[in-house]
Amino acid sequence: MLLYFFITCFSFILFLKPLLLKPLLLWASEIRLLSFWFLKDLFLFSYLGLSRNILLKDFYINVIPLKTSINKMSPSSSARAEKSALGDGTRGMSVLDLPELALECVFERLPPAGLCSMAGVCTSLRERCVSDHLWEKHMKHKWGRVIGPTTYREWQWHLASRKDLRSCKQGKPKWFMRLLSIFWPSSWSIPKVDPVNNSRQRSSLHVNSIMSSYLALETGKFWFPAQVFNRENGHVGFMLSCYDAELNYDPRTDTFQARYPPHGRRVISIENGVPWERLRAPSVDTSPHDLHISDCLHNLLPGDYIEIQWRRNKEFPYGWWYGVVGHLESCDGNENYCRCHNSETVVLEFHQYTPGSRWRSTKVNRKEHQEEGNEADGFYGGIRKLYKNEEVSRWKRLWPSEVLE
Repeated sequence: MLLYFFITCFSFILFLKPLLLKPLLLWASEIRLLSFWFLKDLFLFSYLGLSRNILLKDFYINVIPLKTSINKMSPSSSARAEKSALGDGTRGMSVLDLPELALECVFERLPPAGLCSMAGVCTSLRERCVSDHLWEKHMKHKWGRVIGPTTYREWQWHLASRKDLRSCKQGKPKWFMRLLSIFWPSSWSIPKVDPVNNSRQRSSLHVNSIMSSYLALETGKFWFPAQVFNRENGHVGFMLSCYDAELNYDPRTDTFQARYPPHGRRVISIENGVPWERLRAPSVDTSPHDLHISDCLHNLLPGDYIEIQWRRNKEFPYGWWYGVVGHLESCDGNENYCRCHNSETVVLEFHQYTPGSRWRSTKVNRKEHQEEGNEADGFYGGIRKLYKNEEVSRWKRLWPSEVLE
């Protein structure tokens, strides 16, 4: 028992002496030291075979009062102790103390959610995290496959219409706040106190920034133009076609809602659950109601892959249909004797349809091609040649499981 009393008192004095000589710096370090001595006693008394009651008595006498005294210290006294330990006029290191290059590397590796979180910390970090060069790679990585110049123009028009609407609704604050919430999270639209200069600051996020357009796309607040393969859930009448639509992203399902323009007597058609694999950016900068001016007709050879505009009648918008350049009836298909490229007539074939089907092939004039067709077979419009293998491969992945009639 005497050995136990000596060891306990000696360990407690060694622990208490630093506390009396200097203020507490960081409470976590004291707790770690406390745990060290407690574990030391536990090991020693277990080795000596002392009873558990004696050990618990030592814990309640020495440990509990010390932890209670630490917890009862006021925050102001804790701050004064840390200040005196670090020296007057000094502070702990923050992320802003990192070198500029290191800080930039950190921001470049943050995902969009991380940049948004960092932007809400302080004015300095917010100005860095909303920079266009940080958000440009995120925009290209996720949205580059489905947006193009048409989307950019639509976004500018969207911003202009919002601006005009806000100017008309200045007398109604609820409308202004509702529109403002589209582009700014609520935590950024409220003036904040800058801890450095003690002044109120507004968010530096501009509605015309890449970050604002990314957030508008990501949250589904912006309908953007794109094209959908095999529209209306792969309806047999649209197999191996690609039609223009307005898309809206659903972040809950990671799919899209497609809104097809009305035509004829048909109202707007809406399709839900469209996956990423069935979307692409508009292939040409041409309205779906306008004829695309073809610039590849003189270079078309048998075996070339193409897309051609087609619509059911004059009231319908154009869709792009996948096909291949074929041989003339007078040609046997032998490459050594083929002269199809010298003819003014170009044969276009659509192999997804059975031989003999009226949709199997059509002919266009190489020199004077305009919209050709009739009300029975539809109207064929502009042609674009597919030069990239990935475009052809994408069409082939969408090939129907059965030949169409």
